[in-house]
Amino acid sequence: MVLESLVRPKRAEKRPLSMFFLGFLYASVAMFLSLWIFRDQTSLVMVFLTVMAALPLVYDTIKFEEKKDIQFEKESKILKEHSKALTFFMYLFLGAVVSYSLWYILLPEDIVGNVFNTQISTIKNINSNIFGVDSFLTTGSVTGIKLFGQILSNNLKVLIFSLFFSFFFGAGALFILIWNASVISAAIGNFFRVNIAEYAASFGLIKIGGYFHIYSLSLMRYFIHGLPEILAYFIGGLAGGIISIAITRHDVGTKEFRKVLLDSLDLIVIAVGLLIVAALLEVYVTPIFF
Repeated sequence: MVLESLVRPKRAEKRPLSMFFLGFLYASVAMFLSLWIFRDQTSLVMVFLTVMAALPLVYDTIKFEEKKDIQFEKESKILKEHSKALTFFMYLFLGAVVSYSLWYILLPEDIVGNVFNTQISTIKNINSNIFGVDSFLTTGSVTGIKLFGQILSNNLKVLIFSLFFSFFFGAGALFILIWNASVISAAIGNFFRVNIAEYAASFGLIKIGGYFHIYSLSLMRYFIHGLPEILAYFIGGLAGGIISIAITRHDVGTKEFRKVLLDSLDLIVIAVGLLIVAALLEVYVTPIFF
């Protein structure tokens, strides 16, 4: 209960940066508790514990956002208010990513293999599926279009899951998002370890600046397209959660419910647009730099 009640929605929206440190704290405590108590199932238990810590705040925020749909008349004002919640959701996510990725880098390799076992397997499966599309951008624009279609299709499935999880379980999409945070962190940590080894081989003694340089590249490698994706999932989760709460508070068919439904549809359209942008970035921009 201590971790769950550290921040309330109004305070979080006023001080979104504090959510970064809260996300870092939640993820770190969850990882070490799961490693200590559930050593053989750490990779999944740490995700569940992080979700449990953040769930009350996220659910209260969704209820808070649903009230704004009724309080404000203009859709532009409502979307502006939603952006406050989405901002601190993103900081919460970033805090979890930085926490997981730093522990991936700092912990001994045998412990990392245990802690991120499921995440590493997931990354291998994703890579095998993606690289199965011809030869990953090496055979021309047709391959790029196919890859774009596959990535967008996969991301839209995750968006649909986020919508339905939040609709049926309130803030259920939080599990999908924290799971994605752990998978992205494992990819970032692996990218760092591979490249820091190459850096050491090329330049000899590793300086502290080298660590920061490689870690920054590791974050950029996945954040260029990853941040729009995650924002889209948060938006989808918020839309599903708002509809879920509106159904319990208002009779279907009332003016209030129709207003909430219209706002949620606007959010879904924005989320789909972000996923299209993210897929384009992943296929055509990220490979230019990495």
